Amino acid sequence: MSHPTPAAQSPDIFWFIPTHGDGAYLGSETRQRPPEFAYFREVAQAVDRLGFKGVLLPTGQSCEDSWITAAGLATATERLKFLVALRPGVTTPAFAARQAAALDRLSDGRLLLNVVVGGHPAELGADGIFLDHDARYAQADEFLSIWRDLVAGKTVDHSGKYYRVEHGRLDFPVVQQPHPPLWFGGSSEAGHEVAAEHTSVYLSWGEPPHVLKDKLADVQARAAKRGRKLKFGLRIHFIVRETEAEAWAAADRLISQVSDEQIESAQKRFKVEMDSVGQARMAALQPGDRNKLEIAPNLWAGIGLVRRGAGTALVGDPKSVAARIREYQEIGIETFIGSGYPHLEEAYRVAELLFPELGIDGRRRKVSDNIVNEFAVGSHLAERRRAAVS
Repeated sequence: MSHPTPAAQSPDIFWFIPTHGDGAYLGSETRQRPPEFAYFREVAQAVDRLGFKGVLLPTGQSCEDSWITAAGLATATERLKFLVALRPGVTTPAFAARQAAALDRLSDGRLLLNVVVGGHPAELGADGIFLDHDARYAQADEFLSIWRDLVAGKTVDHSGKYYRVEHGRLDFPVVQQPHPPLWFGGSSEAGHEVAAEHTSVYLSWGEPPHVLKDKLADVQARAAKRGRKLKFGLRIHFIVRETEAEAWAAADRLISQVSDEQIESAQKRFKVEMDSVGQARMAALQPGDRNKLEIAPNLWAGIGLVRRGAGTALVGDPKSVAARIREYQEIGIETFIGSGYPHLEEAYRVAELLFPELGIDGRRRKVSDNIVNEFAVGSHLAERRRAAVS
């Protein structure tokens, strides 16, 4: 019996919780929605019903805290997984391990962790992080080594360049063994090394497939040297409509209130003020002309005119966008983390128009296999406590 090729399988589609606010236009206060928990819950419950596998919660000064928000949303949803930022440098490995264990139990095993090392230098400084680019990744490597041992139930004694731990342990176990999956995005060589050593899923922003292919191959080769194999995910926006013309009109409307001055200022920040290799790769995709933003078939760079981070969108009718998704699947992408403006309405459009083309039927979803019953968790907790006492 023949098996379907990876490109013939339905991908996992995640969505985005807009914890910094939402709206119908970029670069404008027109029809903006404030970052309120009631709205986050509305988006999360909608995508939980529609069949999205999970949601990404962003991190940064302009966002509501991802951990606290995820904890609130976990109690208001049934199946949705939460990809929450784990930021080495702003907390200790032991404290982060306790947070992860608590949220993994509260959500019945629906926690995923997005390791975030980079960022805007000014924002990093405001958080008390003054290490240079490669030093941040070296610190993350040490952090994750300690964190993984703690969450796996080991007693940790460690004396390194960035951290010192004496008899560290985690008394409250996680649901997912040996720990909630680690996801990671970093385009530099140092980032690739951290991904290859520690993480399960490597994330990239939406570059053209022929460009992205080489980057994924490099990360996978580094993982293979360690006897590991990674999965891949793509962070990208969606603008899907019933016709191509409608989709491109919606894309144009999204940036219709962005001024040339806003674009110039944003591009200067991205290209001059930031040390992120991934952001530099996004900025390099910009053609410098708002009328020539289709940088590959159905791949539009308009969002990156003024938004840092994920700056590209797949634009088109359901068949064309699905075809582009299949091309990304051909190079190894299994999970797509999407978003759209506004996020509530665009989640419905993606589910209603695109999911059928991808063979996704949210009505048939089952509760995650990672969920365990309370008795099993309680038994594991009691066993750890007895071991600690003895």
